[in-house]
Amino acid sequence: MTPAELRTTLLEFALSLPEAWRDAPWGEEDVVVKVRKKIFAFLGSDEDPSSVTVKLRDGHGHAMSLPGAKPTGYGLGRHGWVSLPLAEVAEDVELLCDWVEESYRLVAPKTLVARLDADADPAV
Repeated sequence: MTPAELRTTLLEFALSLPEAWRDAPWGEEDVVVKVRKKIFAFLGSDEDPSSVTVKLRDGHGHAMSLPGAKPTGYGLGRHGWVSLPLAEVAEDVELLCDWVEESYRLVAPKTLVARLDADADPAV
């Protein structure tokens, strides 16, 4: 899967989460995904779909062990944000979707996380 295709897959997955929406706060080329007013995924631009940035706690150590992974700049890395080069992680789409969901869970209000859990559990 190319980085552009992977970016599209991650964007579609992120937008499937409760109350998630696409925004371009720094111009149409730079895409982020927000829940309510908070960003939970940075997905770069259409012209440069080279990386994804997510906030991680449980997956942080694993993510940082991948080639090219680095703490996100502007002080975000201190708070668990990791930037991952899509070319290096393109083979594991499921893991990346898990990390997008983890980032969502860390940023979203508890009521939306509970809704996500309820939607995932058919017994509820």
